[in-house]
Amino acid sequence: MLERSRRKKHTEITFVIPAGQACGQVSVVGDFNDWQPGAHPFTEREDGTRSVTVSLPKEQRYGFRYLAHGDYWFNDGQADGQDGHNSVVHT
Repeated sequence: MLERSRRKKHTEITFVIPAGQACGQVSVVGDFNDWQPGAHPFTEREDGTRSVTVSLPKEQRYGFRYLAHGDYWFNDGQADGQDGHNSVVHT
């Protein structure tokens, strides 16, 4: 799931994964961090979901995926779209 907070010059995208999904450490990787594993790790929220917030320039399109422990890649089913194997977010 994606949550957005639009600002004057950028958009804060909060990537959220449901409680109980994907064991171990998870990070979001994508065009915005050169697909660098671990650059944006998720942290657990009080409700059991996990999230990470990334500030991105407005009016852009980014491909991304989630990477969990054990080289387990997965997509966001509620992303703005899909591009091949990747989820897509529009700022």
